[in-house]
Amino acid sequence: MKTYKNKKDAKILQEIYDCIFRLLELSIREIGYGDQSINKKMKNYLNIFYDMIGKIQSWENITNVDRKKILSNFLNKSADIPYLVSYFEKYRLNISNNTLFFHIKGVIKP
Repeated sequence: MKTYKNKKDAKILQEIYDCIFRLLELSIREIGYGDQSINKKMKNYLNIFYDMIGKIQSWENITNVDRKKILSNFLNKSADIPYLVSYFEKYRLNISNNTLFFHIKGVIKP
């Protein structure tokens, strides 16, 4: 989101954000939670999401040790953290080398 944050892509990014959280809410409803529980869970998920965004804001400027610490805070301890650090760095580089349309073509009409 940070890579493509400009006026031209802002509307599409907002639609993607809205879709992600709408699908998350629908998934919670499918599990069988009621309206009050859904509101509470969505609030928790949003707080975690923004906490993650805040911590990875400077991902490209921090060391792998710090990246591992960040991921360890949010993921299961049995996760392969070194692999995920490498994966997310490759993903970040891929994102930065392509346009937003390249990644969403065939899914969303700009």
